[in-house]
Amino acid sequence: MKTRSPIVSVLGHVDHGKTTLLDNIRGSTIALKEAGGITQHIGATEIPMDVISSICGEYLDKMNIQNELPGLFFVDTPGHEAFTTLRKRGGALADLAILIVDVTEGFKPQTYEALNILKASKTPFVVAANKIDRIPGWNSIPKTSFSKVIKEQHKKVAFELDQKIYELVGILHEEGFESERFDRVNNFASQITIVPTSAVTGEGLSELLTMLIGLAYQYLSEQLQIEETAPASGTVLEVKEEKGLGLTIDTILYDGVLNKNDHIMMLTKDNKVISTKIRSLLKPKPLEEIRESKTLFEDTDHIVAAAGVKVVAPHVDDVVSGSPLRVVNDEKLGIEDELLSEVDNIRIQTNDVGIIVKADTLGSLEALINILDQKDIPIKSAEIGDISRRDIINASIMAEEDEKYGVVIAFNVNILPSAEEELNNDQEVIVFRDSVIYQLTEDYMHWIETAKERQKKQRLNEIVRPSKIRIIPKLVFRHSKPAIAGIEVMSGIIERGVTLINEKGHEVGIVESMEDNGESLQKVSRGSQVAMAIGGAVFEKDFEEGDVLYVDMSERNLFALEDEFGDKLLDDEILTLDELKEIKQNTEDPNWGIIRTDWSELDTLDEDEYEDFY
Repeated sequence: MKTRSPIVSVLGHVDHGKTTLLDNIRGSTIALKEAGGITQHIGATEIPMDVISSICGEYLDKMNIQNELPGLFFVDTPGHEAFTTLRKRGGALADLAILIVDVTEGFKPQTYEALNILKASKTPFVVAANKIDRIPGWNSIPKTSFSKVIKEQHKKVAFELDQKIYELVGILHEEGFESERFDRVNNFASQITIVPTSAVTGEGLSELLTMLIGLAYQYLSEQLQIEETAPASGTVLEVKEEKGLGLTIDTILYDGVLNKNDHIMMLTKDNKVISTKIRSLLKPKPLEEIRESKTLFEDTDHIVAAAGVKVVAPHVDDVVSGSPLRVVNDEKLGIEDELLSEVDNIRIQTNDVGIIVKADTLGSLEALINILDQKDIPIKSAEIGDISRRDIINASIMAEEDEKYGVVIAFNVNILPSAEEELNNDQEVIVFRDSVIYQLTEDYMHWIETAKERQKKQRLNEIVRPSKIRIIPKLVFRHSKPAIAGIEVMSGIIERGVTLINEKGHEVGIVESMEDNGESLQKVSRGSQVAMAIGGAVFEKDFEEGDVLYVDMSERNLFALEDEFGDKLLDDEILTLDELKEIKQNTEDPNWGIIRTDWSELDTLDEDEYEDFY
């Protein structure tokens, strides 16, 4: 058995310092002139324990670690998308994570998303409260521990930092985590450690690395034990063309040994298992050798986890990023079943209504599904690969069920030409595409909210609004059938075809037409003065000069306006609504109020019942 280096990934919001932090960790080791001990991998950098000891010094001694780890294995590609690609059955491939937060900005959407991913995968992590050098008045001392540099700060600056740290503590508490600044932690088993850092100056870097080593030593001892001679297990980072080599597979190994000429199994984009034989295993050459030979890689016969390696093998064109990689032994059928079960656990195909989801890798698909589930967004299908014509057709079918499900959410994939053509022919389907998961979900949720507002506005336009008019004295042009008089709109909007009633609730007639300076009008609003023809009405029998007439409204219409659109009505319309209610109540209609009682809780209705209500 062998203890391998823990695999570490850095997560956080855009521009909060993920890449800078990784660069500084590597840069610090080179500055110490111990770069010879650093092992460069495909997609990762391993920092050996002696180098970490040089950076951390006394802080590492305080952890009282008896059996030293080989070092820390940092995944070079930062971000939660890379983290979600690094998946294996039952959790994350990364053993540890750094959640980096700009201490001057606090939690952002992608920070919450990263935290949810860590929570779902149960990955131990530390919080790097980054950019302390941006706090006004901060006195930076590069490459210095936080414990020393904090003593050089003015008390007001130190207080400001404390306030920022406790804002993070509050948010983490709301998200279900107890946390504290690293030097105030009482129980490392139950509290998340927050380390103030500057990725730019290197301040706090020694404590950050020490906390990672401490986490690995205390909680990952068994997990990091591997059998060096066991068949390798790993995850495909990327399939890409390499000059002079053809298609290659960049892979992170987390267990066992991978040998040249091994047979390996992986998954393809169409959810099939392929088996192929390794032709070459390549690892990066040291920088000095690259300069001399002009070649980047060198052959190796075998490589032991944890490691990053470039695999050269035939028939890998369709291998999907995020696929598990397994060495095939006598249990070939068992391995194939295991790989297919991983896809089945992620891929969704149902007969229910919901949106269409597409992603480039198994990991990102799983992450996207988890986030959509957290937001209670139903999914019709979720698959790996570019958007196809079938996806657009399925989304179109969903749009017929419900507008908000006629959607394709696509992470880091393209639209195939046939799908583009179908999309141009079907204006109901909406496609959301992005290379940032949180942006996709935010855009969709915003669209849903605006769609609700659009629907509400449309219903408000279709529904009769509380309105009333006044017959202008001495402007009655025709006395009967239809009576024609000059009127002023006192509130609301009057449309042709509505029924007018008087203050006693008696029907006066129907608005047949309206004119202004010879122009026929379909509708007129408050303040307008027009000539109105009232069908069925007779002057001095049904109405008089100066009378106020109301647009008649059904009881359902009236209460729907009050319950759902009350905030959309103008003050004059609200007053008219109250007057209409009083008029209706005074008519002594025995059925008045029955509908109100039955339909008082509009929020409890499903969508079909809601539409029927109107």
